[in-house]
Amino acid sequence: MKYIGALSALLLACSASAAIAQQPYPNKPVRVIVPYAPGGSSSIFTRAVTDKLAERLGQSFVIDNRGGAGGNIGVDVIAKAPPDGYTIGLGVIATQAINPHIYPRMPYNPLTDFEPIAYLAGTPNVMAVNPTTVKAKTVAEFIVEAKASKRQFAMASSGVGTSIHLAGEMFKLATGAPMTHVPYRGSAQAITDLVAGQVDIDFDNFPSCIEQVKAGNLRALAVTSATRAPQLPDVPTLQESGLAGFDVTGWFALFAPKGTPRDIVMKLNTEINQILQTKEVQDQFAVFGGDIRLMTPEQLGAFVKTEHEKWGRVVKEAGVKIE
Repeated sequence: MKYIGALSALLLACSASAAIAQQPYPNKPVRVIVPYAPGGSSSIFTRAVTDKLAERLGQSFVIDNRGGAGGNIGVDVIAKAPPDGYTIGLGVIATQAINPHIYPRMPYNPLTDFEPIAYLAGTPNVMAVNPTTVKAKTVAEFIVEAKASKRQFAMASSGVGTSIHLAGEMFKLATGAPMTHVPYRGSAQAITDLVAGQVDIDFDNFPSCIEQVKAGNLRALAVTSATRAPQLPDVPTLQESGLAGFDVTGWFALFAPKGTPRDIVMKLNTEINQILQTKEVQDQFAVFGGDIRLMTPEQLGAFVKTEHEKWGRVVKEAGVKIE
């Protein structure tokens, strides 16, 4: 009788587990890894989409900020998570396309360890200076001032190897302007110190600095994209400022661990692309310079591969390394 009772209990437990497994995804909260500190553009774009996912799918999508190692720590959490759809996360231009070329020992492979879910947004970087420590009001004036200064201007970034850092390195290569790189663990503190005059210049993502530019706390000299940002129509591109071919656009996308079921990936892709087409989210992204592109998982995978190859060439030319 004891054996029969134990067997019955086991069968009931198995039946309950099977019933839960058969419930539509998601049937419990989903953890969303953001590989940078709170407050930057990564968190802004991710939360805008995951808040809507929670509303549409009836489950919490909980942001888990895991900064460090240029984003590698957080993205590695995504790669090593169970491939069941309950841990997904943000990959960006740095973690998926730049870091593999500058870190000698990568904990994950950006091309083989993930299931691409959906592209969220692309943003220009803004060449912004502290208006107290830097007198220049144009790129040309900045180059002259930097070369004539008795000290090297301090160039902040959200971390070594980020698109923010590499935009600055590309600028240095193109102009010969001497600057000392000061890496931070995220954009929020970098912008705070730039406003305070602790550093002089930053090539930060649009969402992280736009409000400070509009408030007059920072002076925007140029944007790094090939075209002007609609939110800063009077700010020229670096190409217009004399740097032919200069084009740096940061991007943000969601990924799942390799092996995550196809139906879950497609469900998230469909929901996210529908969210991105709503006026509310489009208006919200536009405030921060977000350029929305609708991609299938396959298109996102191909895009990442192209970016990976492109930035490998840039890193080699700039000589960027992690010591």
